[in-house]
Amino acid sequence: MQRLLVVDLTRYLPGAFAGAELHRLGARVVRVERPGGDPMRTTAPEWHDALNAGKESVDWDLARPLLARADVVLESFRPGVADELGVGPDAAPASAVYCSITGFGADGPHAARAGHDLNYAGWAGILEPTAPALPPVQVADLAAGALGAVTEILAALLRGGGARITISMTHNAHRLASRAPALTRGFACYSIYETADGRLLTVAALEPKFFARLCEMIGHPELTSRQFEHDDGTLAAAFAERTLDEWLALFDGEDVCVGPVATYEEAEAEFGGARGPAPKLGEHSAAWRAELGL
Repeated sequence: MQRLLVVDLTRYLPGAFAGAELHRLGARVVRVERPGGDPMRTTAPEWHDALNAGKESVDWDLARPLLARADVVLESFRPGVADELGVGPDAAPASAVYCSITGFGADGPHAARAGHDLNYAGWAGILEPTAPALPPVQVADLAAGALGAVTEILAALLRGGGARITISMTHNAHRLASRAPALTRGFACYSIYETADGRLLTVAALEPKFFARLCEMIGHPELTSRQFEHDDGTLAAAFAERTLDEWLALFDGEDVCVGPVATYEEAEAEFGGARGPAPKLGEHSAAWRAELGL
């Protein structure tokens, strides 16, 4: 079966992550890069490699010939710019799924506004519980933008293709923020506690049976009925009595919904996978010119 051809005209994180997910799911992803390439090549080279390994890179002059063959197109210009550059929806086959990842949508008072993840998250209300602390993950870029795009693209392909899709990172981020605000309010059963060695432990024992077992194991069964209250300091004091490794060893094999706040290096060692380098800028241009008969 021939692989779907994804032509990626984007720069920065949302499009790169969306393309990486489509590549992971089996698509052939060709990045069409303007002179100088994606700025992430120089500003965040490790991130760039992680997101673009296995893709192909061609020069910008191949954009229109490639669009004519595309099954899926990704672009992240502000509304109207892709048309001005000659790579708008009309340049792709009617059968293609053409997906525009935008900050605020295709129209409305904010459509032309410049921004990045932190701006979109702020507009969407996501940052209100934690600001001025920075979020640890670019939720507007990665979840609302990239994964939102992948979901809509796959749905369109299941319907037979031929779709024109606009993703608003701000609107989608607001949908995420409005779904479960209760879990950011600091329940005793859903919080982060410091251990004796200064490390941090996550507790997410939402089910009563999990919280009851947790309270029993730390020697405070009387706290079971206070699951959805704020900790009065009892849990914090209890968790401060042992190191992170000691708690993890105690809870291993128990249904208590407890885990570490791992460092990136620890998480990479546990869950990461091998990645190859991203393609060099324009590395596949010659091969594609031959394939396209140019």
